[in-house]
Amino acid sequence: MSVGTDLLQAFGQVEARCLLPRVRALHLPQEQTCGRKQSAFCALELDDGTIGLAYVGLGDARAQLAQSDQVGGADPLILLRGCAQPEAAARVLGFATANALTRWLFDRAGFVPPESRDSLGGIAAAPGVQVCMVGLLLPLIDRVVQAGADLTVLELPPEVPGDRGGWRVTLDPDDLAACSEVLCTSTVLLNDTLEGVRAACRAARNFVLIGPGAGSLPDPLFARGVTRLGGSWVREPAAVVDALQSGRAWSQHVRKFELDRADYPGLQALLTRL
Repeated sequence: MSVGTDLLQAFGQVEARCLLPRVRALHLPQEQTCGRKQSAFCALELDDGTIGLAYVGLGDARAQLAQSDQVGGADPLILLRGCAQPEAAARVLGFATANALTRWLFDRAGFVPPESRDSLGGIAAAPGVQVCMVGLLLPLIDRVVQAGADLTVLELPPEVPGDRGGWRVTLDPDDLAACSEVLCTSTVLLNDTLEGVRAACRAARNFVLIGPGAGSLPDPLFARGVTRLGGSWVREPAAVVDALQSGRAWSQHVRKFELDRADYPGLQALLTRL
């Protein structure tokens, strides 16, 4: 069972309780802005205006999705199947759908994740602590280094491994074995590497999945060793869509949330509230 198949099963349970909204549209960033990680997000919009965000900068995912005309009016459970498919575009569409459905479910169950305490997802960055980043989170590197922590970043080529002056880059997941604090981008869901990376971080006390795409149903993620989610709670959906389509910053239209595994009631508890 993968995260994708678990999500399909979970939202099948939700659909058995109440009718899921159809998909209204998929909003893509401009092609020229897609190369910038902070701008390379799409927004899948449900019929009620709820949106789910997903990173669309992997391979040719954006180009493939721009050619698709099968999104508007679609059954969300059909799109959700993409979470378990190998193609990048299908996975982006699947997880964007999962994120939108999760927000829709949370709203109807009256569940609001707590606001984030800091941009580091609550990890303990301090002198003598070995911290790992899975994915190059440049805005957070200075904070970790200035805290005195020993920082290792796992990144894919074309990033070159080696020391960067206070932190280092590796391409080998085995180099993460001693890290006790892990910040992991939600891209591991799109490239299906979550379980392998989590297994490599065998000493991790905190394994935090962060980023705008870290908004899917928490149950399958917590079951696989994620200890906390740090995502974006959209406050102004229309403003977010307009900003990402025009290549402008949209952070002022969301708030950061931080959901600890111990504070999440679980899918079955949410279903009883519907």
